[in-house]
Amino acid sequence: MSTSMTRAEREAFLAAVHVGVISIAEPGRGPLTAPIWYAYEPGGEIAVITGRDSRKGRLLASSPRISLCAQTEAPPYQYVSVEGPVTYVGPADREKLGRALAHRYLGPELGERYLEATAADAAEGVVVRMRPERWLTVDYAKQFSG
Repeated sequence: MSTSMTRAEREAFLAAVHVGVISIAEPGRGPLTAPIWYAYEPGGEIAVITGRDSRKGRLLASSPRISLCAQTEAPPYQYVSVEGPVTYVGPADREKLGRALAHRYLGPELGERYLEATAADAAEGVVVRMRPERWLTVDYAKQFSG
């Protein structure tokens, strides 16, 4: 039996709350691979926020393509890995996307505390959007169903 996810399954999985692991090409080295919060709605683009002058921010500003992987931490394991072109790099909308990410990953109360604690860094944030083109998925639960 195939462990691949259907399109609907993979999009629902990616839209659920998982810490993503982003990979960005870095000339002369292996790719930078780091955990990151992300936003995704089925059929849409992946959006991340990072510091403009951070290593991730500098690489994302000049990278034509990136990869992101989201996974479960407990068996039966599942993961979705996507790769695609960077479609936008620009100022982060802290009030909209920044707040949505903080609430998504920390809940409303801790999310607001996080936003207050990082307010001084807000102007240095950039949003990066990626259009998923290539998908790799695994749902090991399918081996045990039926």
